[in-house]
Amino acid sequence: MIAQAIEDLLASKQTDFIISADKVANVLDENYLDHALLVLTKVRYAKIPVLDKDQHFKGLLSLAMITEKMLGLEGIDPSVLNQHQVKEVMQTEVPIVTVPFDLENVLHLLVDQAFLVVVDQNEIFKGIITRREIMKGVNYVAHKLEQEYELFPKNYGKAEND
Repeated sequence: MIAQAIEDLLASKQTDFIISADKVANVLDENYLDHALLVLTKVRYAKIPVLDKDQHFKGLLSLAMITEKMLGLEGIDPSVLNQHQVKEVMQTEVPIVTVPFDLENVLHLLVDQAFLVVVDQNEIFKGIITRREIMKGVNYVAHKLEQEYELFPKNYGKAEND
C-alpha cells in the first residue's frame, strides 16, 4: 500500500502520466508488415501499439516480431513483408490499464514493462504511461514531500528506554 501522503502528491500529477494517443506512434492490425517496418524504423521505438480501424487496442508490435517473419532457410527475405499483416505477428497478451487507473497497480506493472497501454471502458486507445513519466512524478514527490508535509521518524521524541 502506498503511503497516503505520497499517493496524494502523485495523484496531483496523475493526468501528466498519460502520453495521449495522438502523440503515440501506432499501426493498424490490417497494415502490412512492410508499412509497419517503416513506421517502427522511423520512430525508433522498441514497441508500438496496434489498433483496429475504430481505434480499439489490439496488441503490441516490435521490430523483432517483423524480422522474425523475414527469416527463412535461405536467409533474410524482406519481400515477404507485403504478404503478411500486423495482426499475424503482434503480441496480444499484454497488460493494459483502464481509465481511471489505480496508481499502485501501474507502479507494479511498470516494474516489468517499459510502458503500459491505457484504454477507456470500451477499449479505445487513450495513450500510454511510461516509466519515464512515472519517474518524473517520483522526482516531483521527492522534492515536494517535505514542503507539503511535516515528517518525523516513528520513534521521534521517545526516550531510548521506553
